[in-house]
Amino acid sequence: MVRILIKNLSKAYKGKAGKKNYSLHKINLDLEVSGIFTLIGRNGAGKTTIVRIMSTTLMLTSGRVFIDGIDIIKNPEKIRRRIAVIPQKIRLVPWMTALQNATNYLLWRGFSYSEAVLRAKSVFKELKIEKYMNRLPNALSGGTERKTLVGLALSSEADIIFLDEPTTGLDPVSRKELWDILKRIKKDHLIILTTHYLEEAEELSDKIAVLDEGKLIAFGTIEDLRKKIGYPYAIKVFSKGYKIKKIRGKLVKKDDGTMQIFTDQKEAGRLTSEFIKNSVNFSIDRTSLEDIFYMLIGDINQEVADEKE
Repeated sequence: MVRILIKNLSKAYKGKAGKKNYSLHKINLDLEVSGIFTLIGRNGAGKTTIVRIMSTTLMLTSGRVFIDGIDIIKNPEKIRRRIAVIPQKIRLVPWMTALQNATNYLLWRGFSYSEAVLRAKSVFKELKIEKYMNRLPNALSGGTERKTLVGLALSSEADIIFLDEPTTGLDPVSRKELWDILKRIKKDHLIILTTHYLEEAEELSDKIAVLDEGKLIAFGTIEDLRKKIGYPYAIKVFSKGYKIKKIRGKLVKKDDGTMQIFTDQKEAGRLTSEFIKNSVNFSIDRTSLEDIFYMLIGDINQEVADEKE
């Protein structure tokens, strides 16, 4: 368990005419967390900025950040011994094999050559990518390269690992394989993750922070977020044209004539009984993180789609 304490954290940049533009504004957070702690939000919400500040690669404008009582501004070297960072756009050194990349990284972290090689090989085996360790990066798939980068962090003995959008650009199979790796290693590490993929955040996260325009909008487990919006259940009604006289909750009508209802447990039970009685085609589930995000902020999927165009 790691305690993270953030007090009035702000990061500002000079804009036009000297006006301050805030990428983070008065963030306050006090939590004890283990496993995977995920930051979600639109582009420009401040996810990468807060990761860079917490990992001591970007100076804050104001506020304080403590990790297990260590002031990361006053004692950056002390916290750096405990962390490993895999930035969003990092790549392996192209003229080194995967094993040489890992060994070189560990030498930089202070391990002896023999120990670095031993640890690197052990991690490749643990991640089940040992058959690729003597290949150059251009001979690796995107998924295998990402796994190798995660392996670098894992081999370092860091107990806090920062991963900034590690699955961006991966195919569905590679993404799922990386999910499985993160689920295994989170037992012994705190992983601080950023992602655009809400299904990924829901699948992996023990705690989630929702950022919007540099501000902390919500924080907690997925159940905490469901309580915050007040609608823990989602009902999809597939019978087109069915008239619902009255509901307690939020009704969303789709372009294809179907409906989605977000509501509480009592109302979900009443509606379920009504639909069964009237032979209505429907499904019911817990409200997803995607739906929660949409209600808190807006549609992140449209933004990701626009980004790919």
